[in-house]
Amino acid sequence: MPDGAALIGIDWGTTSFRAYRIAADGVLETRTAPAGILKVADGDFEAVLEREVGAWLGAAPALPVVVSGMITSRQGWLEVPYCACPAGSVELAHALGALTTRGGRRLHFVPGVSLLGGDGVPDVIRGEETQIIGQLAGGRGAAVLVLPGTHSKWALVAEGRIVWFATFMTGELFAVLREHSILGRLMAGAAPDAAAFARGLAYAREGPGGLLKRLFSVRTLGLFDQLPASALASYLSGLLIGSELVEALACLPQPPDAQEITVIGDSALAERYRGAIEAAGFQARTGDGDAGARGLLLIARAAGLVPGAEPQALRSGP
Repeated sequence: MPDGAALIGIDWGTTSFRAYRIAADGVLETRTAPAGILKVADGDFEAVLEREVGAWLGAAPALPVVVSGMITSRQGWLEVPYCACPAGSVELAHALGALTTRGGRRLHFVPGVSLLGGDGVPDVIRGEETQIIGQLAGGRGAAVLVLPGTHSKWALVAEGRIVWFATFMTGELFAVLREHSILGRLMAGAAPDAAAFARGLAYAREGPGGLLKRLFSVRTLGLFDQLPASALASYLSGLLIGSELVEALACLPQPPDAQEITVIGDSALAERYRGAIEAAGFQARTGDGDAGARGLLLIARAAGLVPGAEPQALRSGP
């Protein structure tokens, strides 16, 4: 294309669709829509693709298209088998799936990543691997990253590859406890309460027992008026995120390098994670907002779909 676009990259998750036109040195244009795979009528993913980025596809018939996220899962358009850990852009590129649309467009699908733990229990990520690879951006050495969400992901990366990761169902547990348990009965309002959140973090780190024992404090602090109803959701959030942090650090094969942890995300939830990490005595580094786009470009280059060396940085478009 005249503006130097080298790739159309798509992050297609459970609830949202995000597409990028990517040049060698940056994201030229981004489009988002609430068109996750669970919202696609009759599984007609091609119709959604044409609706959202048909103009891009039509203007650049030869431009490669790389897709990641839950669209590559069993519930998505094309199920791509997981790539075993350790995995970087080269391993993911070798494991790409592909299909040709009814309109004749060739699409390339990024696999998720799997890990068989020392306990014999498997874990998986699908979609986050692209963000992690993009955050590495050719970097070397070891680093710890966390991607907050419904199912929060912690990852250890080394020499440009994901070497370990773990999933924590923190966000989903918060929703279930708030909406479907006795803990939510006393809660009122959704405004954040920083002091209550900090109290939850502290109790997660220092309280007696484990999470199952500490959870009931959400109710008793409300019953005895030690926290107002408007603060209980924030307290529960702090308790769960703080517990996740304790568990994740205990699971890590090696401690964070230089006591630094990178948080990928720019949401209010990501900000709470940064606060939790700093409260635990670590430095919280903010990840790149365009990590997902960079990861798609790195994988496309490793697959030979896009020429050039690995990008060291991407600039955001208008």
